[in-house]
Amino acid sequence: MVDSAKSAVSAPDKLQLPAPTAWPIVLAFGIALVFAGLVTSATVSVLGAILLITGAVGWFRDVLPHEAHETVPVLPDTAVIQTSRREVARLGVAPGVRRAWLPIEVYPVSAGIKGGLAGSVAMAALAMLYGQLTHGSIWYPINLLVAGFFPAAATTAQIAAFNLSALLIAIPIHLLTSLLVGSLYGVLLPMFPRRPILLGGLFAPILWSGLLFSTLNIINPVLNKRISWPWFVLSQVGFGIVAGIVVSYQARIRTWQNLPFAVRAGIEAPGLMTEKDQE
Repeated sequence: MVDSAKSAVSAPDKLQLPAPTAWPIVLAFGIALVFAGLVTSATVSVLGAILLITGAVGWFRDVLPHEAHETVPVLPDTAVIQTSRREVARLGVAPGVRRAWLPIEVYPVSAGIKGGLAGSVAMAALAMLYGQLTHGSIWYPINLLVAGFFPAAATTAQIAAFNLSALLIAIPIHLLTSLLVGSLYGVLLPMFPRRPILLGGLFAPILWSGLLFSTLNIINPVLNKRISWPWFVLSQVGFGIVAGIVVSYQARIRTWQNLPFAVRAGIEAPGLMTEKDQE
């Protein structure tokens, strides 16, 4: 009782704490505008540089040569937590029912890779069919994909002609994008077990096409001027259907979320995991 009284007497009435400052946010926003101006306008970068310098100077003045502080009063904690319950209240659920684990099973990474590769073939076939029907050349969509790397070759005849450099650049871009989207399908499809092809063939292509529609002018202005959006969406739908079918036919594996932490962490836990090699 005496010790508590002494501690109450010795406790300070006020504390010195570092003063709050908004300059770090201004500095971060300025850095973001500097890099955003690289793909938009030089004016945005200039504005970002002004905010960057202003934020840096303001932040340094708050901490140099001495850090700014503010006085905060110390209030005694008088809150008393009491309860009239004598036991822990539990949710009334049916006997044997546990909290749901979603998803219980997922596709392996290899399923997404297979689906992405198969979908890339279907998408490439539809794109080349568009090039042949509209411009008499299967190379037109291939060259148009990488037209941003060759802005000088912007005429229709040049884009429709065979270009080995454009082909070597377009292949890895197309494959990498297809593998990433295929892996995404492998993660999402187990969450939609009833209609996986609807997600891969309609819902995801519409979202992906809408995202590109709003950003393609920045990513590839030449492609944005010449792209045929109906054919592009059709190619995305073809990719999604083929990738979704391939992924949905792969064997799924169970997730580890229902296993004890020791097993998930790889710790040898006798009694929690089957002995290796049944020994």
